Amino acid sequence: MAALIWFVAGLALIAAEVLSGDFVLLMLGLGGLLGAGSALITDNVYIQVAVFAVASVGLLGVVRPALKKRFLSGPDHKTNADALIGAQAVVLSTVDIQSGQVKLGGDVWSARCFTEGQVLEPGTRVTVVEISGATAVVSAEP
Repeated sequence: MAALIWFVAGLALIAAEVLSGDFVLLMLGLGGLLGAGSALITDNVYIQVAVFAVASVGLLGVVRPALKKRFLSGPDHKTNADALIGAQAVVLSTVDIQSGQVKLGGDVWSARCFTEGQVLEPGTRVTVVEISGATAVVSAEP
């Protein structure tokens, strides 16, 4: 019975990892599965808890950092607005220092010029320099 409880708790933690994405619940879930394995071998609850604790701490300390480095970080892993910086766009309506629109990645974005005094006409190809809120700050391609 204890093995079943450990097993279900481990699977629940692993399933909950889908919501967090930080690999903590995954490591605890794997620790729970190892606790289930120890429950099959012994009825001693102290040993089961010790196996769970040692396995979870070990996994959190050794495996989790390696997984995070492999899947969640890296110099070329850009997300959200960072992924748009350096992207190419086309001016749809005149872009100046205050307003305008560009087509960026298939979507229409509000835009403004990076350089004061510059005016970009429709059809001009531009590069996204930064994202400021919901506005793409663009500069004409050289």
